[in-house]
Order: sequence, then C-alpha cells, then structure tokens
Amino acid sequence: MATPGDGGQSVTVTDSSLPSPNRENLTDDLRWRGIIQDSTDPDELRALLDGGGATYYVGFDPTAPSLHVGHLMQVVTARRLQLAGHRPLLLVGGATGQIGDPKESAERTLNPPEVVSGWVQRIRDQLAPFVSYTGANAAQLVNNLDWTGRMSVVDFFRDVGKHFPVNRMLAREVVKARLESGISFTEFSYQLLQANDFYELHRRHGCQLQFGGSDQWGNITAGVDYVRRRGAGPVQAFTTPLVTKADGTKFGKTEGGAVWLDPAMTSPYAFYQFWVNVDDKDVDRYLRYFSFRSREEIEALEKATAERPAAREAQRALAEELTTMVHGESETAQAVAASRALFGRGSLTELAEPTLRAALTEAGLVQLAELPDVAGLFRESGLVTSMKEARRVIAEGGAYVNNDRVTETDAVVDPDSLLHGRFLVLRRGKRSFAGVELHR
Repeated sequence: MATPGDGGQSVTVTDSSLPSPNRENLTDDLRWRGIIQDSTDPDELRALLDGGGATYYVGFDPTAPSLHVGHLMQVVTARRLQLAGHRPLLLVGGATGQIGDPKESAERTLNPPEVVSGWVQRIRDQLAPFVSYTGANAAQLVNNLDWTGRMSVVDFFRDVGKHFPVNRMLAREVVKARLESGISFTEFSYQLLQANDFYELHRRHGCQLQFGGSDQWGNITAGVDYVRRRGAGPVQAFTTPLVTKADGTKFGKTEGGAVWLDPAMTSPYAFYQFWVNVDDKDVDRYLRYFSFRSREEIEALEKATAERPAAREAQRALAEELTTMVHGESETAQAVAASRALFGRGSLTELAEPTLRAALTEAGLVQLAELPDVAGLFRESGLVTSMKEARRVIAEGGAYVNNDRVTETDAVVDPDSLLHGRFLVLRRGKRSFAGVELHR
C-alpha cells in the first residue's frame, strides 16, 4: 500500500536542449544556482568559464552497474558547461573503479576487474544522452585505464608518487578518520591515481578544468597541485555542494533503496514519483541545481510553492523535466498518465503494461492465485486490516476497483475487467491505492 505523489494537471516542460545561459554570464548563473561551492581561484575560474571555450573533465567511478540520482549534479553541470561552449571529457574510471576512493566507515570491497569493465561500458552508455558528440566542442568519453593500466609499479612511484608529500595526504579528513581503524595502502594511494588523471587529460587533451562533488575537494586540489609540480598548467577546479535533504537523510534514497538512472533498476515511473514526492523544503534548491529553466521560470515556481504548496507545481515541473532528460518523452508521458489514472483522472486501460506494473509495484503489488470478492481483495492488499473494515469502506462509498466505485459489500470482480488480463487497481478514498496481480 502506498500514497504516491499528486496526480494533478500536466506541466509543460521547457525544452532542456535549449542553450544554457550565455558563456559571458555562466559563472553568475552557476553561483545563483548554488552549484559552485569551492574553487581554486575564483577570478581565474571566472575568466575560464566566461571566456573562450575550455576543455573540462568530470569523473565517474564504476562502483555499481548504474549511475544514480546522486550523480545528476555532475551530469547536469557537465551539460550546462557544454551548452555554454565548453568541451567536456567524461571520464569513467576503469582504473580508479578497481580501487575505490576511501570511505570514512570501512575498507571498500574490491570488485573483480571483469565486473568493473562491464560497469564501465554501462555507465558510458548512460552518460551519452546528456551531452553532444558533434560540433566544435564535441564531448568525448575517456577511461583512465587507458593510461594507468600501462604504467609499471616502478614508473608509477617514480613519475607520480615522488610528487606527493605524505604529510599532506595524511591531512585528508577521510584518511584521518580511518587511521585509527586502519586504511590499506590501496585506498590511501587513490588520490595519486585521480591526480594523475588530471595531468594525463591536460597533456593529452589540453584539459584546463576539473569539477566534482565537495567530498572530492582534497583529491581535486591534489590534482591541480600535481599538474603544477609536473611543470604544466595552469589549471583550475571547483566543487559542487553535496545534495542533501532538509531532514538530513541521504538524497536519492527511498524505502526501496537508491534511485538509479537505469530503467531496469528504477522504473521511469518510480523515477518520476521520486521527484514528485520531493519535500517543499527541498524543491527550490533542486530546481536550481537540476533544471534548465530560466531564472524567471524557476523563481515563478518557487513563488508557487510558497503560495500554493498543495498544488506541487514545482515538483511536477521538475519531475517531468528530469524524467524526460533521463528516460525520454514517451516514458515521461506514460509516467504522467499513470500518475493521473491511478487517481481516477485518466484511463487505466491506456497505460502500457510495464508502466502499470511499475506503478503498482511502487504502491504495493499483491500476487494472488485466485480472486476473492472485493472486500477480500482490499484486505489482501493491505488497504484495510480486516474484512469488517473492508465492508465498512465499501458501504461508505470509499472503495474503487479500476477507478469504478464499488458499493455492494459482497461484490465480486468480473475477470474480464482485469487490466492486461492480470492486474487490478484498488483505491481507498482519494489517495491510497494498491495493486493485485492474478497468477493463473
């Protein structure tokens, strides 16, 4: 049983393929959105971002088979910079993904190289729709295994390791947190690998800028310093804030776990609902971080949230824009249609089977070998706790099957009314619903 987000009117989404703010005011736009948290040199960064097209990179380690919504800040920022005329290098860490950046809690479990290799390709494919691979500032996908994998241990320590003072490495917060409990040399050396990535990308592609999450500040500044120590540069860097929820819980987590970009791991409907259900206290920040709408449009949505919070205009605008960006217009249209239909504002029969199943799975899908009467269905689904309560809800007019009100306490379901020959949508009142799937 679940109470999903509002199924109100559809929101027109601004075409996210439209250009971001002009290059001349890119820095001001990023700062207004709260995207720049720290930078190596604010004046030099402004000159780079607001000047001629620069080559920049952002990295993604394949520690899972898919990116999740926590990665969207970096993905969307990469898109903003390209739309402003800069050239992106999207690095997927075939080498660093086999090591893993140190965690504060414990040593990472190392994944087999063949597993990491498979994840590299999946993540490369996921990144492809967010940037353009044509034009003067065409994006390029790169893999740090291409240069790291060719280095011998001796070469690595001679050419890279000699440039890293151990006292500085020990000063990293995550390293200090692990010194007492123990940290392996493998994880301790991760900073050297990431720093070398910046140098290699600068040498091979003329990369002048790196950005990443604020938890990467130590690694990123180590890379800037390493490029300088190798007699190259100058290069710049900035970090984006870690995306959090107002209540302090981790962004991108639901009761079912992480919200993934892979539709096989998180359905487009569930992805859409995640954004629809964003708290009013968070939605303004998320609009600035993730939306490609103009400042005027975003401020209008912020005003709508303050004046008409129940309408959830900002949440639905954000949900439609991001679902379209990640999953495409067709899947977004199905997710919106499902959200409306489940609340009786649209036709259930027009929903594709995968979308209907995804929506009912989110709500709570009960599988039955045979169909009891309607009261029994409500009890089995968890919408009520007893047959007595089920009959009372039916008698009071609060029970719906496939959006049709049921008023007879002994009513049964016509098998021909099963959606796609196997599903029923049960709803109690206006907002609580659940699903039944018949296995014959």
